[in-house]
Amino acid sequence: MEAGFKGHCAPINLAADSHTVYPNLYFLFQDLFGVEIAALKLVNSFGLMVALAFVAASGLLRRELERKEDEGLLKPTSKEVWVGKAEGPMAWASSAVLGFLLGWKVLWLLLNASDLFRKAGPPQQHLFSGDGYPLLGLLGAVFMAWMRWREDVKQRLEKPERKTVVVHPWERTGTITLAAAIGGVAGAKLFHLLEYPEELVAFFRAPSLQNFLGGLTIYGGLIVGGLAVAWCARRAQIAFLPLADAAAPGLILAYGIGRMGCQISGDGDWGIPNPNPKPDWLFWAPDWTWCYAFPNNVNAVYGPRPAGYTGRLITEQDPWPIFEGFGTYLDPGVFPTSFYETLMATAIFAFLWGMRKRWETPGLLFGVYLMFNGFERFLIEKIRVNAEIDWFGFTFTQAELISTLTFIGGLALTLLVLRRKQS
Repeated sequence: MEAGFKGHCAPINLAADSHTVYPNLYFLFQDLFGVEIAALKLVNSFGLMVALAFVAASGLLRRELERKEDEGLLKPTSKEVWVGKAEGPMAWASSAVLGFLLGWKVLWLLLNASDLFRKAGPPQQHLFSGDGYPLLGLLGAVFMAWMRWREDVKQRLEKPERKTVVVHPWERTGTITLAAAIGGVAGAKLFHLLEYPEELVAFFRAPSLQNFLGGLTIYGGLIVGGLAVAWCARRAQIAFLPLADAAAPGLILAYGIGRMGCQISGDGDWGIPNPNPKPDWLFWAPDWTWCYAFPNNVNAVYGPRPAGYTGRLITEQDPWPIFEGFGTYLDPGVFPTSFYETLMATAIFAFLWGMRKRWETPGLLFGVYLMFNGFERFLIEKIRVNAEIDWFGFTFTQAELISTLTFIGGLALTLLVLRRKQS
């Protein structure tokens, strides 16, 4: 076995571990079920898990908002709405745009998936190209605009009425989630470019939407997404601290689900090389949980990297399948930090979920969430690959700085709300 070891991890029986990551659902279905559906190459594993994370967080938020309203911690508001008033051309136009995209691009991708994705290369190159069915796009635009106009006509009244309606906090879950999603993605991209400015320079030298969309920093998403939610809550007249408490369990669970996506796809959110032998007390855990080569990672890492590992091509002598367009592994293996974060996030979620009804002081649960979040991320940074910042002789990562500030902010909030409770 030592002869075929290749220095992946030390000394782990690599040949017995054929576990691989899946860049998209196509390779997952191909490897596990022997089914090849070319269109599934469009479904990125990480993107799917991020979507599921938003769904989970949104569902938990709605449930908590309902509970807090029943307990009197949140109050419904009222607003005036028009009943029977025409939506107008802008609404019809938005439906027309959706219909055009479905007919022009989506149908083209689905009907030609087998030919388009036969060769290696990211499927996004087709998604962001100018190719498609323009005629079907126009037909789709006309059809969707007509459907929207038809519904608009049905709802019109001869004399539109202005009524006052009651809006419960939980009814704004969709709006809050949308604000978090838009702000989160924008913030995650912004902070990533601040951490890796060379990617922004490279984009302006060779503009590509496909390249620009890659790379996200989770703390940027949390900060900007949180600000977007705070703005949304202010406009909706929802008390922020009870809202933050309601969101806290879902936030950490969503974080864990997102990190699961990092692990499944091998998106580069991994640790430093792990040359240490697997401890005896971990005899019950699979080898990849201690040291992992991330075979077939979505970034197709090839060649030496500053962190100390090298991306190598998978060969037929290796224990993993070779996915076309990917097919590389890390040598030596690294700490699977995304897996560790999923475990920690799940444990934190379980604790917060168990305490949410016991801690009635507004802001307390959110403050503890911030402390757990900051501590967890600061801890994982010690074995995680990240760009370092040198500031007045101190070397640290962006995540270490933000996680420290997050912990301090959570501690300050916790002490503040406890002091207010006692006074």
